[in-house]
Amino acid sequence: MDLAAIYRDRFGRMGKDTRDRVWAVLCRSYFDDVIGPNRSVLELACGYGEFINNIAASRKLAIDINPDARSHVNDDVEFMEADAAEIPVPDASVDVVFASNFLEHLPDKATLNRVFGEVRRALGDGGHFIIMGPNIRFAYREYWDWFDHFLPLSDRSLCEGLSQAGFTIVRCTPQFLPVTMDSKLPKPDWMIRLYLAIPMAWRIFGKQFLVVARKEGGPSAALNAQRR
Repeated sequence: MDLAAIYRDRFGRMGKDTRDRVWAVLCRSYFDDVIGPNRSVLELACGYGEFINNIAASRKLAIDINPDARSHVNDDVEFMEADAAEIPVPDASVDVVFASNFLEHLPDKATLNRVFGEVRRALGDGGHFIIMGPNIRFAYREYWDWFDHFLPLSDRSLCEGLSQAGFTIVRCTPQFLPVTMDSKLPKPDWMIRLYLAIPMAWRIFGKQFLVVARKEGGPSAALNAQRR
């Protein structure tokens, strides 16, 4: 597949400035608090960098197999053109790995298990893997509307796979954000903040899971994974 062309078409529908603004609110109003201060954060399949550019972190790293991604991340982001099944960082070198709308693009469960193994290797003891993605239990109508979706996952199957890969599930939210930013996610900043503050709304509009898993072996209190 021509990933560069897919990214330009898909991410260009809303406009980079709008997507960046939405992610800025998501980070400031939610993910900064979940992750906590002074953490090194690695994003898998960073796309155009809307998350990694906006998250507060002591060190920011991002990987993507699309070379165009490099030109969209900020100067403070260490970008690596690489496959998530072969993460080019030393063992136990990051505190948090984040992936949004990525795992469903993997070809099979064997590849997913390799990604799990690489994430565990990259994380320090007590580090966290935070995952968002379309939940096949709630987004079954829309799931196959994207040509490069291959691997259907639910919150339940993902948590089972993570557990089998040696992670501890800290939190599993079956319904968090709408399935796409082009859908019913409110766009004004104040409406996004209000949506995030009312979990009842997630159960109406949310079709993406949010899963937080931990690599055991050390302290982990800094990540506020229990936030609702």
